[in-house]
Amino acid sequence: MKPIRLPANQLHHFYRGGERIAGFRGIPSEDPYAPEDWVGSTTSRFGEGDRGLTVLAEGGTLRDAIAAAPEPFLGAAHVSSFGPDPALLVKLLDAGQRLPVHCHPDRDFAREHLGLATGKTETWLIVESEDASVHLGFREDVEADVVAGWVERQDRDAMLGALHELPVVPGDRVYVPAGLPHAIGEGILLVELQEPADLSVLLEYEGFQLDGPRDGHLGLGYDLALRCLDRGALGPGELAHLKAAASDLPETRPGATTLLPPEADAFFRAERLRPGPVAALEPGFSILVAVAGHGRLEAERGGRVDLAYGDTVLVPYAAGAAELTGEIDVLRCLPPKPEA
Repeated sequence: MKPIRLPANQLHHFYRGGERIAGFRGIPSEDPYAPEDWVGSTTSRFGEGDRGLTVLAEGGTLRDAIAAAPEPFLGAAHVSSFGPDPALLVKLLDAGQRLPVHCHPDRDFAREHLGLATGKTETWLIVESEDASVHLGFREDVEADVVAGWVERQDRDAMLGALHELPVVPGDRVYVPAGLPHAIGEGILLVELQEPADLSVLLEYEGFQLDGPRDGHLGLGYDLALRCLDRGALGPGELAHLKAAASDLPETRPGATTLLPPEADAFFRAERLRPGPVAALEPGFSILVAVAGHGRLEAERGGRVDLAYGDTVLVPYAAGAAELTGEIDVLRCLPPKPEA
């Protein structure tokens, strides 16, 4: 089973963006509201049927292909832990405007109130940033009735003023546990890893192309939906743990840097691969996003693939061990670590 080149999979959304994704991909920019490219997706949009699923070049969805051959794609250990599902969603995200203040439910909330097995913890790997910032976590504890008032009045100044503002540059990593309020600033292109669910509670919606009172609360109503929000203060030590610069992340093996804190292993894993001259990849399902340069991936049992800036490739477990060579910078996105 060979590595699979993944086609663009941009989705129309309620916020502006998409031009940077088109430039990254080397394709025309045809929709100013296509800010997300769901890469190798077996996840569909919340309440929208099959929308969001990756369709393979030869036809059919990736989800169906994996369901037909789960162990060759994912490996026996992964299937034993998570079933015939990658348990991962990777996105390219282009913030053509600041995203609204929002949060995501965790697994317990999603199970209890939505009947879903997964919440939405995520991480952002910054690829491009034009003097931009992200907003993450409250600076002080906030009472539930205060938040409810902000939402009812759509008081964006109060919401943004209550959040930490963090400048970001290319190479930064921001880990975002479910529940934390956040907003991605305008002018950022990033790779997002997340749990495979499309679940957002929008604290802010005024001025965006959606009906917030109808669609901003996952069908739960705001009284219940806002219970998933982490209203606690996020201190300096916690912020430093969640946001890291590339220089803060040491090489963990030749040509590879582990990007995420250990607690992320339960949700997803990520490496930055910069061959010098070779970076070795152990067998395993992964999605590669080339963010600079040119190189080549040679898989033990799956042939070779040339890679360049903007390419995205799925590496199935059955391709075996692989080597990455060349003057290239690749983000390797991996599923959660299987249970022992």
